[in-house]
Amino acid sequence: MKKFLRVLLMIAVIGSGDAYVNLYAQEEGGMVKYTPDFRFNDGIYLNFDQVKSNSPIPKAKILTSTDYNDKDFFKNLMAGEKIYFYDGMGIRQEIERGSIWGYARNGILYIQVQGNFNRITFVGSICHFVADVTSYDSRYYNSPYGYYDPYNSYYSPYYSPYSYYSPYSYGNYYSPYGSYYSPYRNNTGRNELRQYIIDFESGKILEYDLENTELLLMKDSELYEEFMRLPGKKRKDLMFVYIRKFNEKNPLLIPSNPGL
Repeated sequence: MKKFLRVLLMIAVIGSGDAYVNLYAQEEGGMVKYTPDFRFNDGIYLNFDQVKSNSPIPKAKILTSTDYNDKDFFKNLMAGEKIYFYDGMGIRQEIERGSIWGYARNGILYIQVQGNFNRITFVGSICHFVADVTSYDSRYYNSPYGYYDPYNSYYSPYYSPYSYYSPYSYGNYYSPYGSYYSPYRNNTGRNELRQYIIDFESGKILEYDLENTELLLMKDSELYEEFMRLPGKKRKDLMFVYIRKFNEKNPLLIPSNPGL
């Protein structure tokens, strides 16, 4: 009996040691578990790769007449059509405001949608935010794309100046790169608040609906099966609850300070 207890104790010690090693390795690698107290590094995020690595263009490298300590720094910066900054080699660069992913102010992420910057209020492996968008009649303006590719941005190997995205599957679409001419555009649009979710693994932005929630929950088979056993209406009512559960079971790990 004593021998059996010693074996159990040894297993427990080894297990806790492995957990400590894993945690230590994560901390040594600069990766920390996201919590509501986490603060992203302030600056301009050109694309989603920079968001994942928490490595924006810092304010100190941005060329602007606005005081860096001005509370309206980013608001004033985004008032212009272009943003000027120094890259890692110290070379002066410029970028269209409409092509950046977003920025972080006081550690909080703001994502660009249709030229407006919207606060991401719920961050995790699955993020959630609300955006004020202008929608158009789908009879005139249809897109074969169901999501936005965040890597289609300046300084990205996948960048294309003609790229656009739509969070509406086979529905209305819009361009985060600003307005452009299309002979098929319906000139009459309407403003509305839309909810979106972001898959932090891929960076894809999806409309917040039952189909897309199920799609992302599939990454956790146990949670997905539990969700799918619920009646249809119940699933719709509990979408956000299960997104929160997913984030708790699959915490987001992110670099704390990669050294800007």
